[in-house]
Amino acid sequence: MNVMLILLPVALLLGGCGLVGFLWALRSGQFEDPDGDAARILFDEPSQRQGRS
Repeated sequence: MNVMLILLPVALLLGGCGLVGFLWALRSGQFEDPDGDAARILFDEPSQRQGRS
């Protein structure tokens, strides 16, 4: 029973940290364009090599 007195606040603290991290990512625009990022990987960008035109 004494273990519950330690584990419950720790679990609530970790859950709160996860929620704060998610809200921070949401407000900073991390989830603005997930479809564009997923499609961007499919297209090759022209490589720029030194010494070639």
